[in-house]
Amino acid sequence: MQQSNTSAAQRILVVEDEPDIAALIAYQLTREGFRVETVESGTDALSSIYRSIPNLIILDRMLPGLSGDEVITRLRGDSETSSIPVLMLTAKREQEDRIEGFELGADDYLTKPFSPRELVLRVKAVLRRVQDAGAASGGRVLRAGPLRMD
Repeated sequence: MQQSNTSAAQRILVVEDEPDIAALIAYQLTREGFRVETVESGTDALSSIYRSIPNLIILDRMLPGLSGDEVITRLRGDSETSSIPVLMLTAKREQEDRIEGFELGADDYLTKPFSPRELVLRVKAVLRRVQDAGAASGGRVLRAGPLRMD
């Protein structure tokens, strides 16, 4: 296991309704030093997010009840959650599906089946871009649950 500064104490929320896939993702990310929480529905995702803002969300588009599309739409429409990076991980693999995912506000998009290693690398890349953007703007935002300090 090689832990980088990118993963040190970063919290990832995995929103995936297939338990085997959620467990695989959690295992891979935990091995890389991330703290991982998994939930199976869009409603549970929103509850978790508003309880404690994650550093990144891995979001399935097709969830029971509240879909991943609805979740990301709500996140992007709320100033408290609009800047959370979202990586969509889904079976919706057509070009139009990917375009729609990005239009909804996804920062990255990966289709199933997927390589666990590629997923980890994409997570690290998105987090690195977010970190670099924060450093470039000169601002650092600290978050602890619902509290945010610029």
